[in-house]
Amino acid sequence: MPLAGELTSSLIHRAADRYGLPAAGVLRLWTCRNSPARHGGGVRADAEVILNGAGRNVLAELCGVEPAVLARALPAFTVDDPKISTGREAALAQVRWRAAGTVAGEAAFACRLCTARRTGQAQRAVRYLPRWERVCVRHGRWLLDADADQPLEHLDLRGVPEVVAAQRRWAGVARRAGRAGAEGAEVFALAHAVVARWWEEALHWEREEIWPHRLHRVAGGNAGTDLQRWRIVGRDPVIFPEVVAVADALLDPAMAELVWRDSGAGRPRPLPADGAFCRRLGERVGRDWLGPLSAVDYGGPLLAWMGAVIRRRRDQGGLPGWRDDPWRLQREQQPATMAGQLRVMAAEAQSGGSATRWRATVSAEHRFRITQLVKEAGEQLEELRGGHSGTTAEVARTLLEHLSRSAALIDQALVDTAAAAVAAGVALEEVAAWSRLPAQELAEILTAGQE
Repeated sequence: MPLAGELTSSLIHRAADRYGLPAAGVLRLWTCRNSPARHGGGVRADAEVILNGAGRNVLAELCGVEPAVLARALPAFTVDDPKISTGREAALAQVRWRAAGTVAGEAAFACRLCTARRTGQAQRAVRYLPRWERVCVRHGRWLLDADADQPLEHLDLRGVPEVVAAQRRWAGVARRAGRAGAEGAEVFALAHAVVARWWEEALHWEREEIWPHRLHRVAGGNAGTDLQRWRIVGRDPVIFPEVVAVADALLDPAMAELVWRDSGAGRPRPLPADGAFCRRLGERVGRDWLGPLSAVDYGGPLLAWMGAVIRRRRDQGGLPGWRDDPWRLQREQQPATMAGQLRVMAAEAQSGGSATRWRATVSAEHRFRITQLVKEAGEQLEELRGGHSGTTAEVARTLLEHLSRSAALIDQALVDTAAAAVAAGVALEEVAAWSRLPAQELAEILTAGQE
């Protein structure tokens, strides 16, 4: 029997296993017009097949299930491909391999315990599952993406009941999205992008205690032995409660009203760093200190949503444009997938010498220090805007104090960056040329810094 939302290729593999045959042997029932995508260890788990009419009849006979039943259960069963459904060979049973994401959406591993309950066998199965339905509430599992080259199918959530509780809450949030005239998928995608952006910064938040604890629990008790990989694999389940909370907050008219007030309402002004909306949003995710950090995330999806809310409120009565859609998520704001991040990590690990990847050779603490130095220097320069009024002494003192502070910060960032590059194997002469410093002087500076 098929599982609801199962990949057609997954059902074929399970049928082959039920007959005691290799999947490759069963696939010979169809004429394959191309090859499936592969990982280093074999065919990707999310590799999907598209069948023509004759091929669907073969699958129905193989499983002993009516085609109408398969059509209801398998999202890809009725998908047509002109290359195999038309022409002189259309009468032959044919398949074409595709990536599941290009057919019917994101694919994830099914819960084996649920599969056994449904079919009698605890086999591997792959289903089309959106990211907001990844929790198996019955067995306390987070179902992982099937497109990544990693061995895990699920993460145990029994130590983090708040993730399971968030899955139950999501149904109510999705209903509120519908009543507000928005698609639940759009609201979730925006909230997920907002919180995933926080996740990237949270490694350096001294006051963040919730996510590290939760990550260690889903990692089996200790993520420290392979923290970088676990931060990639465990990101989505760890941040899921906050994603649901943010989605709920963004749908709340009272929160939108706070954005309007922060913008000055009828008297426009720049959004303040201590605005009521961001402060209240931090409280709703259990972090009363988060407001100022989220308020200055320029270019992020949260401020883009706030800007759309403000524009829509000011342009009432006019024709809305795409820029006024608060749920529109720009491509560059979409968070990286687990598969993409794992590929980057693998590429970084394989490089050597001065060709090493920056993130692989420079510690997170060192990278954060450089980022903070540059950020603080920028803040010093930002404060100089409009600073040319007053007496000559007052203006000169303000300009010189801020310029000297920013220069000192930039100098320190330059030294830290040069030290990281040299330590990674980049030639001192090249680093000196990029820094516009004599090589001997740079060597002395770096030596003094080490001492």
